[in-house]
Amino acid sequence: MKKVVVNTRCLSLEGVVGVKRYTLEILNRLEDKIDTIEPYKRKRTVWGHLWEQCYLPLKLKGRLLFSPSNTGPLSVRRQVVTIHDVATLDHPEAFNPRFAAWYRFLIPRLANRVRRVITISEFTKQRLLAYVPVEEERVVVIYNGVDQRFRPHTPESITQVRKHLGLPGKRYVLSVGTLEPRKNIPRLIQAWARIVDKLPDDIWLVLAGQEGRGDLYARLSGLNMLPPRVHLTGYVPDELLPALYAGAMVFVFPSLYEGFGLPPLEAMASGVPVLTGNRTSLPEIVGDAGMMVDPTSVDQIAEGLLSLIQDETLRLELRRKGLDRAAQFSWDKTAQKTWEVLKEAASE
Repeated sequence: MKKVVVNTRCLSLEGVVGVKRYTLEILNRLEDKIDTIEPYKRKRTVWGHLWEQCYLPLKLKGRLLFSPSNTGPLSVRRQVVTIHDVATLDHPEAFNPRFAAWYRFLIPRLANRVRRVITISEFTKQRLLAYVPVEEERVVVIYNGVDQRFRPHTPESITQVRKHLGLPGKRYVLSVGTLEPRKNIPRLIQAWARIVDKLPDDIWLVLAGQEGRGDLYARLSGLNMLPPRVHLTGYVPDELLPALYAGAMVFVFPSLYEGFGLPPLEAMASGVPVLTGNRTSLPEIVGDAGMMVDPTSVDQIAEGLLSLIQDETLRLELRRKGLDRAAQFSWDKTAQKTWEVLKEAASE
């Protein structure tokens, strides 16, 4: 029996969203050092939280618990928890009221009780400290990594994925992320509408991602809501994402709030120039390797997109910078630093 057990309730999430990807990447690298525990069957909403708060603590037998997905049992002090963001504290209005209320209750109390808190950016650390009177030295920043699958791909593999997904053209601007309000898709659509007539007629905007909270996907799909040459793929299987990224001429990510911002990093690793918002964690992660715009300004998003699409020299420069920047992040580093924190916490 290993001395560290990982709470893997988040693996019941559909698809490979950010928190689930983080957990899987850590597990793949620490599997010989840890045990895992998860509900015997998928438990969503209130039942999953009840399992976590009431049943999970009974199975630990004195071992350190690692909870990698924003949540964990309040009764377990011998625990390390990863807080990916505090969006429910900063912007509760963006979430289901009951969901927001639970996390506004849980996160401050959990952060105060556990032995260590891992955050995935300095931004998230500082936002957490703004709400929770926890000793700063107990909050450790460990950046996410980027999988080696995200790299420049051959034209043949890009063509195969493009045909599989039914993309309407060879040249496209790509945006990847759950279709939810904080991803700022409506402003991106407005920006595209302002520039589409200035572009060659074979360039499309491709929005890849599953529907999030609300009816945003349904509203965007309405024939009267979309400007010309916008294609929605819906959920894209994880194995198709690397070539989808690599085939894009520009990647755009005008998100209003991110605890880390994994899609821009994956795009940079794929050799694609990036345009992203200049708020929250994104400047910290992208650095000077991408074009930054005010995500609340449709004009800036439109101007940035137009300049990137029309200026091949600028695209090549950002491609080079992006590859260099992405090379600084790896899941091996993330897992190694996480294990060091877990060992330290377990030994106390």
